[in-house]
Amino acid sequence: MSSVLIDAVLSSSPDYDRLFESLSWPSESCPGPERVEALTAVISGLGPLLEDSDSSPFTAEKRRHIQGKIESVIWTQCLPLLGTISAQDAGEAARGSRESTAAACRLLSACVPLCDGAVPGRLARCVLPCLQRSEEEPGRLSVEASGEVMAALAPALSADEQLTLRTVSAAVSCVKSLPDARLCRVTVRLLLRLLSCCGGARKQRVLLSILDDLSCWHRADRTPVVTERALLCVTAVSDHLLDPRSPESPSREADPRLRLQFWRMVQDGLTHRDSVSRKRALYLLKRCVALSEQQQLDCPLSPSAEGEILFKWAPSRSGLLKEFWEDYALVMETLEENQVHVVRPVLNRIDTLIQTTLNDSQGQGLFHPSWLLCVYQRMFHSENKSLMREGVCHLLGLQVLGQPAFALAFSQFIVGPLMDVLSETSLFHRSVGQSVGDCPELGAKLQVFMATFFSSLPPENRGCVLLQLIQQLGSKHWCAVPLLFLSQALSKLPPGPLLGIDGLTALREVLCCTMITHQVLLRGAAQCSLLNSALSLTDVSAVSLDDFFSFLMHFRAEESLCRGTQIWSQVCVWLSNNEGSFKPRIVVDGDSTGAASKKETVRSYVEGEMQAYLRVPASTGQSERLPDSKEADKLARAILLCVDMEKSQPGTELSKTLESLLSPLLDTLSRVSTNIYLPLRKSDKSLQLVLRLLQLEQSPRCQGVGGEQGDSVSVATEKLIFRLAEPIQEFILRRLCGELQELFDLERAELYLRVLRQLVVMSHSAPQHQHKVQQSDFPKLIKHSLRVLQEPSPQIPSVEHQVAKAVAMASLATVCDLVEQEVIHRRSEAISALKDLNDFFYSSPSSTSQSPSPLGNFNVRLLKPHTGDSSSDLGVQGPLLQDWGRVAADFMRDQWICLSFLIKAVEITDSSRAPDALKAALSCSVEALALLPSDLVLPVLAFMETVLPQLLMVEEALCVEAVTLSWELVQGLSTNAHDFWPALRGFVSLAFHQNVLLLSHTQALTIVATLKQISTELIELSQSKSGVLGVLLQHCCQTWLPTDGGGGGADQADTAFCSVFSHMDLLTEACVYGPVFRRDQRLVQDVQTYVEQLGEDVVVTSDNRDDQFPRTCVLAFLSRLDPSNPQHERVMEDLVMALLKRDNDISKSKVRYYSNSLQHRIKNRVWQTLLLLLPKLREDFVSTLLNHVFEAGFCSNQASVKYLIEWMMILILTDHPQHMDRFWACFNTDQEKTKTSVCTFLSVLVHFNIIIPNLKDKAEQLRTALNIILQWCFNHNFSVRLYALLALKRVWSFVEEGADGLGGLSAVIKTCLKQAEAMQTTGNANKNWIRIQEHFFFGAFHPIRDYSAETIFCTFPSLSELADDEWIPAWKFEKLTCFSDTPSLPVRNPARDLSQFQPGDWIQQDKR
Repeated sequence: MSSVLIDAVLSSSPDYDRLFESLSWPSESCPGPERVEALTAVISGLGPLLEDSDSSPFTAEKRRHIQGKIESVIWTQCLPLLGTISAQDAGEAARGSRESTAAACRLLSACVPLCDGAVPGRLARCVLPCLQRSEEEPGRLSVEASGEVMAALAPALSADEQLTLRTVSAAVSCVKSLPDARLCRVTVRLLLRLLSCCGGARKQRVLLSILDDLSCWHRADRTPVVTERALLCVTAVSDHLLDPRSPESPSREADPRLRLQFWRMVQDGLTHRDSVSRKRALYLLKRCVALSEQQQLDCPLSPSAEGEILFKWAPSRSGLLKEFWEDYALVMETLEENQVHVVRPVLNRIDTLIQTTLNDSQGQGLFHPSWLLCVYQRMFHSENKSLMREGVCHLLGLQVLGQPAFALAFSQFIVGPLMDVLSETSLFHRSVGQSVGDCPELGAKLQVFMATFFSSLPPENRGCVLLQLIQQLGSKHWCAVPLLFLSQALSKLPPGPLLGIDGLTALREVLCCTMITHQVLLRGAAQCSLLNSALSLTDVSAVSLDDFFSFLMHFRAEESLCRGTQIWSQVCVWLSNNEGSFKPRIVVDGDSTGAASKKETVRSYVEGEMQAYLRVPASTGQSERLPDSKEADKLARAILLCVDMEKSQPGTELSKTLESLLSPLLDTLSRVSTNIYLPLRKSDKSLQLVLRLLQLEQSPRCQGVGGEQGDSVSVATEKLIFRLAEPIQEFILRRLCGELQELFDLERAELYLRVLRQLVVMSHSAPQHQHKVQQSDFPKLIKHSLRVLQEPSPQIPSVEHQVAKAVAMASLATVCDLVEQEVIHRRSEAISALKDLNDFFYSSPSSTSQSPSPLGNFNVRLLKPHTGDSSSDLGVQGPLLQDWGRVAADFMRDQWICLSFLIKAVEITDSSRAPDALKAALSCSVEALALLPSDLVLPVLAFMETVLPQLLMVEEALCVEAVTLSWELVQGLSTNAHDFWPALRGFVSLAFHQNVLLLSHTQALTIVATLKQISTELIELSQSKSGVLGVLLQHCCQTWLPTDGGGGGADQADTAFCSVFSHMDLLTEACVYGPVFRRDQRLVQDVQTYVEQLGEDVVVTSDNRDDQFPRTCVLAFLSRLDPSNPQHERVMEDLVMALLKRDNDISKSKVRYYSNSLQHRIKNRVWQTLLLLLPKLREDFVSTLLNHVFEAGFCSNQASVKYLIEWMMILILTDHPQHMDRFWACFNTDQEKTKTSVCTFLSVLVHFNIIIPNLKDKAEQLRTALNIILQWCFNHNFSVRLYALLALKRVWSFVEEGADGLGGLSAVIKTCLKQAEAMQTTGNANKNWIRIQEHFFFGAFHPIRDYSAETIFCTFPSLSELADDEWIPAWKFEKLTCFSDTPSLPVRNPARDLSQFQPGDWIQQDKR
């Protein structure tokens, strides 16, 4: 509103009450901004009139009256209006609420100066509580409105320092509590308004208050959110904090550069995830550096009270400091780009920063190393994985970590942020130039880095830092690949006493928690590395032998720590070297109350543990649970380690040593069947120890030990235990035959049967012990178990009865399994007894039977026993009763183990083989699939494998149902690796049984179609789950062509083989199989290959789940085909035609395809397989094949495919020279259609010296070759001329060696060749001429000499720039014992020239 108009209104309107009344509004209403602005203008105009001067038109009384009206406006107009606006904000935001708030605050700003001096204070005290509320309440001002009011009051409050500081404190509290969207509006405006109204010392005190509050908050809660908000606040007031024009106070208390917490805030901001926070932190850093340079004052003036100084400035070193911080800012700004090609050029600036810091650390210490850590952490937080990897590699290559001070300064960063980023699996991809199976570059760098870092740390800090690092490995989820390479890095640390009992505990957490779900192969390798680390880094004086052997319990024998391995030998040597140095155990003397400590040897420890292990309390007569088997595992391993350790010492008599150690156990076992007072717990523990000893001493690596001496420890152990085999067997059979009737006895029965099985199996494999296991006792066990099962079930099942039935069925299952393994003689009385078991299963159902099937005792359910409340032991046995479902499932599983054996036993021929019985049995097996848990269905699948082929032609629908349900079960287990692979193998054996494979479409249409569909789904599943197709192919190839000859005659072998003709599509698919995996899947495959090549450092052998295994398996099958066998010949020819069709289909669908695309890979695999089969093909078929080869030569092909086709042509023309005229005819094709594809045929002529020795009319053929080559030497296409010139040179060199008869053509060719070569001596032509001559196909390759599996599948792909995951190294074929390594097709290339060749620059692409 115009000031002139306002003056006119005020001068002409002496009734100010009426004026105020006309401009005011009801307190509950919300006027528009125009009305508020009008009142504001009027009150502003009254200001000069209310001044206490002679010219004032108002009397003192009138002045006070008007001031009262103005004050009334504040309380009755402004605040209610702001409250109304706040209520609207709290609900649906009213349009223009911000404008209304601003108008109300302007009115307030106009009123306050005209009121009494106490009004601003009263108003501030009224509004401040609203500003400090974390949650808004109805009827009160919002935080935004309160902030605007306080900003309006700021000029009037500047005189009241206490109230100003309270306002500052309230504003900072908003920073801590307000949502992000409201934070800037409220806080920044209020703080800046307050600071602009203050000056001098008061302003410094306000800034000091802000800094103190924010520093305390950040120190107490150093989280990303706190850092983000604190930086926002500091940045907002930075013009006041870092103002070079502000007067310097002597103490400089408000200078943020002197505060440690400020710099920590800045450093946290530089590494913040939010880009805005990073920019704010970098802005503050640059402002501080600029201010320091401008002021040229020492910073800090004196050492910090907090001890650590992150930022220093010395005027004498101003130039160096400026350069350092400019470089630092440049690096941090560049890292925001997130692209490697942008960041990589500034990495040298990081090296400069590091060198400057290193040089300075030896002087004044101007640059704190923590600033360098911010650079690395920023790179680690990058969204770009390549930039992250670049940062990790740069840090791992730091030479300055060889300095103790730097190593110590970096230590917490390494066990923190570096370990966090190393958990990223993608960092461990192979680098450019590395081959499959190589250790990833980062893994190798990590080993060197860890060794350098720990060697450089001060000795007193090494143990603490190492413990923290290992605890990091156990404190979060680590994937298998990073954990493997970190474990390897730890195993390469310099030996030293760094780990105590806490270290072993931390390693145990890694073993038990972190790696529990990892792949078996990688987990075993990591276990070996971690055990190596423990051996080299454990402080033996800080751990006892018991601590160490307890630690060894967590290394699985089947994965890492088993006898016969390198790591086992290392443990023995380590124990021997450190014997007597371990921390003594506190031994409590039984005759005194005191305790004594003594050093102990491994032997004394084992002897003491044996005594303690077998020392059990007297039996109470109540039910006792089976002791924890972990104690037996620990003691058995300790015994074997002790014996292996002492075996290497001279003068040791192994048998006496072992007998001495085992004497308490042997004494107990000798009395186990005769001493009725022997506590049950003692017999349990002795059998547990026997079982574990027999399992551990016969580990996989030891079973192959042969020769004169063999494994002396195993021999001695078995000899001692088998000496007592008879009392052990007698005790077990007595207990199984009627003494086991309590719930806890179910666990006990499992132990007895496992011991019995181990004794029987080992006695069968060791002829000297066979007579010590009485096989005559098994018929008694069978008859007793049958009698128990045949007893009528009571109406209310009791615990005793149901436990006896469970034990009986488990016993029968064990006996059947042993007979099937042929460790129990099939001519023994046991077979006769098992006939009764067969009759039991196939008998008619009784009235009391729990079986729902027409066959009386199939799928019999074991009902949960009724307990009542009378037994005092049931409370203890409650958990077993709650888990009765598992007991019932085991009972049904045991039935199917028996049935699976009985249906296959040729000695038992009875009604069970009748068609009706077989149909009913198969129906029962289908039902069992639904009843049993997935991990217990293997016996059912084994039963189906025998029955289903016999019913294919008569019960096709039932067979289809069985196969379909089995496949659905397997598919459901695809995420459960533990159960999936056994179930898959069982299913494949069932669904692809030899008799099933023999079926044709006309015989069983539905089952054949079902199997075709399942085969397709198996192949699809194998695209995401490596190893699936390998299981199927391994089974089929073994069925079609058994490696052991099959055990039958020639007719039987031919019958088995002929089933392959029904599955040629599967064979064809296997030849070209190979999914293109995602990058992360490929990484795991590469690391698994690397682990496999570690050799004896890893216990677990390959599980054949390599994605190349299906191809190597089928190639091994093809290598064993006999061309003299008509069936084999037909398979090869059908396969060749199928592969050629596959190649032709790709050529028609994709005229151009990219290098290393799936189409490229398939075509390459096709021609590799054809090359493998070529020597086995008959001559007439090769004549047919040659047309297809020539047609393929005219197609557009990638280089690797082109070389294979050319090689194929050379071999065909060498072995079948009568087809040479057909080859010459290829050059008569229209040149416009062939263009550069003719280079394929010219490349064959480069190797004409290999072909011509077998040709009849050599001179005529040479003349023809030269005539054709000369024509192409004048082609308009440069590549064609180049190939023709090379062919001319090679053929002419052969002519010059002795061929003649060319007449005048000789002089013409010499002249042309000389002139053509002269034209290739300059520019790109010369480079290309040199490159093509040095290319491997023309320079080092010999088509006949280099014919081998290694050349076809590894060397050629590597030299033709095919992706390295397509290379099949020779060792993969050598691992397959079924691969036929013959002189006609050797696995390895006898000449090594080609494999040592490097890929050249020349690669010719065909164009059409």
